[in-house]
Amino acid sequence: MARKKKEDTVADKLMDELLKDYSTPEEILGENGLLKQLGKRLIERALKGELSYYLEQNEEESNSRNGYSDKTIQSAQGEMTINVPRDRKSNFEPILVPKREKRIQGLDEKILGLYARGMSTRDIQEQIEELYGVKISAGLVSQITAEVKEDIREWQNRPLEAVYPIVWLDGLRVNIRHEGRVSIHVLHVAMGVNIEGHKEVLGLWLS
Repeated sequence: MARKKKEDTVADKLMDELLKDYSTPEEILGENGLLKQLGKRLIERALKGELSYYLEQNEEESNSRNGYSDKTIQSAQGEMTINVPRDRKSNFEPILVPKREKRIQGLDEKILGLYARGMSTRDIQEQIEELYGVKISAGLVSQITAEVKEDIREWQNRPLEAVYPIVWLDGLRVNIRHEGRVSIHVLHVAMGVNIEGHKEVLGLWLS
Protein backbone atom coordinates (compact mmCIF):
# COMPACT_ATOMS: atom_id res chain seq x y z
CA MET A 1 0.00 0.00 0.00
CA ALA A 2 2.86 2.30 0.91
CA ARG A 3 4.49 1.55 -2.44
CA LYS A 4 1.30 2.49 -4.26
CA LYS A 5 1.21 5.80 -2.43
CA LYS A 6 4.84 6.48 -3.37
CA GLU A 7 4.14 5.76 -7.05
CA ASP A 8 1.17 8.10 -6.96
CA THR A 9 3.38 10.81 -5.46
CA VAL A 10 5.93 10.46 -8.26
CA ALA A 11 3.15 10.61 -10.87
CA ASP A 12 1.68 13.68 -9.18
CA LYS A 13 5.07 15.38 -9.20
CA LEU A 14 5.50 14.60 -12.89
CA MET A 15 2.03 15.97 -13.61
CA ASP A 16 2.74 19.10 -11.58
CA GLU A 17 5.98 19.65 -13.50
CA LEU A 18 4.21 19.39 -16.83
CA LEU A 19 1.35 21.63 -15.76
CA LYS A 20 3.23 24.26 -13.77
CA ASP A 21 3.49 26.74 -16.69
CA TYR A 22 0.26 25.77 -18.41
CA SER A 23 -2.54 28.31 -18.62
CA THR A 24 -5.13 28.00 -21.36
CA PRO A 25 -5.38 31.72 -22.25
CA GLU A 26 -1.60 32.09 -22.23
CA GLU A 27 -0.99 28.99 -24.34
CA ILE A 28 -3.43 30.24 -26.96
CA LEU A 29 -3.17 34.02 -26.70
CA GLY A 30 0.17 34.64 -25.00
CA GLU A 31 3.51 35.94 -26.20
CA ASN A 32 4.46 32.62 -27.81
CA GLY A 33 0.96 31.24 -28.09
CA LEU A 34 -0.79 29.47 -30.91
CA LEU A 35 -2.65 32.53 -32.14
CA LYS A 36 0.53 34.52 -32.60
CA GLN A 37 2.22 31.65 -34.47
CA LEU A 38 -0.73 31.25 -36.81
CA GLY A 39 -0.92 35.02 -37.28
CA LYS A 40 2.69 35.08 -38.45
CA ARG A 41 2.05 32.21 -40.87
CA LEU A 42 -1.08 33.83 -42.23
CA ILE A 43 0.56 37.22 -42.81
CA GLU A 44 3.60 35.70 -44.52
CA ARG A 45 1.44 33.52 -46.78
CA ALA A 46 -0.75 36.48 -47.71
CA LEU A 47 2.30 38.60 -48.56
CA LYS A 48 3.68 35.78 -50.67
CA GLY A 49 0.39 35.73 -52.57
CA GLU A 50 0.56 39.50 -53.05
CA LEU A 51 4.02 39.30 -54.60
CA SER A 52 3.02 36.41 -56.87
CA TYR A 53 0.08 38.43 -58.15
CA TYR A 54 2.23 41.54 -58.62
CA LEU A 55 4.84 39.67 -60.67
CA GLU A 56 2.14 38.05 -62.83
CA GLN A 57 0.58 41.43 -63.56
CA ASN A 58 3.92 43.04 -64.41
CA GLU A 59 5.69 40.37 -66.45
CA GLU A 60 6.97 42.92 -68.93
CA GLU A 61 9.24 44.41 -66.27
CA SER A 62 11.38 41.26 -66.24
CA ASN A 63 11.21 41.34 -62.48
CA SER A 64 11.58 38.38 -60.10
CA ARG A 65 11.65 37.36 -56.46
CA ASN A 66 14.64 38.41 -54.41
CA GLY A 67 14.46 36.68 -51.05
CA TYR A 68 12.99 38.15 -47.89
CA SER A 69 13.59 40.93 -45.41
CA ASP A 70 12.64 40.88 -41.74
CA LYS A 71 10.11 43.34 -40.41
CA THR A 72 8.87 43.74 -36.85
CA ILE A 73 5.21 44.67 -36.54
CA GLN A 74 2.69 45.19 -33.75
CA SER A 75 -0.49 43.13 -33.77
CA ALA A 76 -3.26 42.28 -31.33
CA GLN A 77 -1.03 39.41 -30.19
CA GLY A 78 1.92 41.70 -29.52
CA GLU A 79 5.17 42.19 -31.37
CA MET A 80 6.14 39.71 -34.05
CA THR A 81 8.85 39.52 -36.70
CA ILE A 82 7.70 38.49 -40.17
CA ASN A 83 9.49 37.65 -43.41
CA VAL A 84 8.44 40.09 -46.12
CA PRO A 85 9.09 38.89 -49.71
CA ARG A 86 11.08 41.22 -51.96
CA ASP A 87 11.29 41.72 -55.70
CA ARG A 88 14.56 42.35 -57.50
CA LYS A 89 13.59 45.85 -58.63
CA SER A 90 12.14 46.88 -55.25
CA ASN A 91 8.90 48.03 -56.90
CA PHE A 92 6.61 45.72 -54.92
CA GLU A 93 4.40 47.62 -52.43
CA PRO A 94 2.59 45.22 -50.03
CA ILE A 95 -1.01 46.11 -49.21
CA LEU A 96 -1.43 44.09 -46.01
CA VAL A 97 1.76 45.44 -44.44
CA PRO A 98 2.77 48.65 -46.27
CA LYS A 99 6.47 49.49 -46.19
CA ARG A 100 6.10 52.19 -43.54
CA GLU A 101 3.29 50.53 -41.58
CA LYS A 102 4.14 48.56 -38.44
CA ARG A 103 0.76 47.76 -36.94
CA ILE A 104 -1.94 45.26 -37.86
CA GLN A 105 -5.19 45.04 -35.89
CA GLY A 106 -8.11 42.64 -35.76
CA LEU A 107 -6.42 39.37 -36.76
CA ASP A 108 -7.76 37.16 -33.95
CA GLU A 109 -11.17 36.14 -35.28
CA LYS A 110 -9.99 35.85 -38.86
CA ILE A 111 -7.04 33.62 -37.97
CA LEU A 112 -9.18 31.31 -35.84
CA GLY A 113 -11.88 31.21 -38.50
CA LEU A 114 -9.37 30.27 -41.19
CA TYR A 115 -7.45 27.56 -39.33
CA ALA A 116 -10.12 25.98 -37.17
CA ARG A 117 -12.17 24.34 -39.91
CA GLY A 118 -12.07 23.36 -43.55
CA MET A 119 -13.43 26.52 -45.14
CA SER A 120 -14.69 26.91 -48.66
CA THR A 121 -12.88 29.17 -51.11
CA ARG A 122 -15.74 31.66 -50.75
CA ASP A 123 -15.37 31.66 -46.94
CA ILE A 124 -11.63 32.29 -47.20
CA GLN A 125 -12.12 35.04 -49.77
CA GLU A 126 -14.55 36.77 -47.41
CA GLN A 127 -12.08 36.54 -44.54
CA ILE A 128 -9.23 37.78 -46.72
CA GLU A 129 -11.24 40.82 -47.83
CA GLU A 130 -12.06 41.62 -44.20
CA LEU A 131 -8.45 41.07 -43.19
CA TYR A 132 -7.19 43.63 -45.71
CA GLY A 133 -9.90 46.15 -44.89
CA VAL A 134 -9.60 47.76 -48.33
CA LYS A 135 -11.05 47.01 -51.74
CA ILE A 136 -8.69 44.74 -53.64
CA SER A 137 -9.09 43.11 -57.02
CA ALA A 138 -10.73 39.71 -57.44
CA GLY A 139 -7.51 38.39 -58.97
CA LEU A 140 -5.46 39.41 -55.93
CA VAL A 141 -8.03 37.90 -53.56
CA SER A 142 -7.89 34.62 -55.49
CA GLN A 143 -4.08 34.54 -55.45
CA ILE A 144 -3.88 35.21 -51.73
CA THR A 145 -6.68 32.73 -51.05
CA ALA A 146 -4.75 30.03 -52.91
CA GLU A 147 -1.61 30.67 -50.82
CA VAL A 148 -3.50 30.76 -47.53
CA LYS A 149 -5.60 27.71 -48.37
CA GLU A 150 -2.44 25.70 -49.09
CA ASP A 151 -0.99 26.67 -45.72
CA ILE A 152 -4.22 25.80 -43.90
CA ARG A 153 -4.33 22.41 -45.63
CA GLU A 154 -0.71 21.69 -44.68
CA TRP A 155 -1.34 22.61 -41.04
CA GLN A 156 -4.52 20.55 -40.80
CA ASN A 157 -2.86 17.49 -42.40
CA ARG A 158 0.51 17.69 -40.65
CA PRO A 159 1.67 14.38 -39.08
CA LEU A 160 1.14 13.92 -35.33
CA GLU A 161 2.86 11.63 -32.86
CA ALA A 162 1.47 8.13 -32.40
CA VAL A 163 1.19 8.61 -28.62
CA TYR A 164 0.54 11.63 -26.38
CA PRO A 165 0.71 10.64 -22.67
CA ILE A 166 -1.21 13.76 -21.64
CA VAL A 167 -3.96 15.55 -23.57
CA TRP A 168 -5.91 18.69 -22.60
CA LEU A 169 -9.27 19.65 -24.08
CA ASP A 170 -10.61 23.15 -23.66
CA GLY A 171 -12.86 25.68 -25.35
CA LEU A 172 -12.83 29.40 -26.09
CA ARG A 173 -15.80 31.53 -27.12
CA VAL A 174 -15.07 33.51 -30.28
CA ASN A 175 -17.04 35.71 -32.67
CA ILE A 176 -16.89 34.51 -36.27
CA ARG A 177 -18.20 36.41 -39.28
CA HIS A 178 -19.76 34.26 -42.00
CA GLU A 179 -21.58 35.62 -45.05
CA GLY A 180 -21.87 39.02 -43.46
CA ARG A 181 -23.27 37.81 -40.12
CA VAL A 182 -21.39 37.56 -36.81
CA SER A 183 -22.21 34.64 -34.53
CA ILE A 184 -20.72 33.22 -31.35
CA HIS A 185 -18.94 29.88 -31.62
CA VAL A 186 -16.90 27.69 -29.33
CA LEU A 187 -13.34 27.02 -30.46
CA HIS A 188 -12.42 23.57 -29.13
CA VAL A 189 -8.69 23.22 -28.53
CA ALA A 190 -6.81 19.93 -28.12
CA MET A 191 -3.29 20.16 -26.74
CA GLY A 192 -0.97 17.28 -25.93
CA VAL A 193 2.38 16.54 -24.36
CA ASN A 194 4.51 14.16 -26.42
CA ILE A 195 6.85 11.54 -24.95
CA GLU A 196 9.70 14.08 -24.95
CA GLY A 197 7.70 16.45 -22.77
CA HIS A 198 6.97 19.09 -25.42
CA LYS A 199 3.51 20.65 -25.69
CA GLU A 200 1.82 20.61 -29.07
CA VAL A 201 -1.48 21.86 -30.42
CA LEU A 202 -3.22 18.81 -31.87
CA GLY A 203 -6.18 20.52 -33.45
CA LEU A 204 -8.80 23.25 -33.48
CA TRP A 205 -12.51 22.75 -34.13
CA LEU A 206 -15.40 25.20 -34.26
CA SER A 207 -18.92 24.38 -33.12
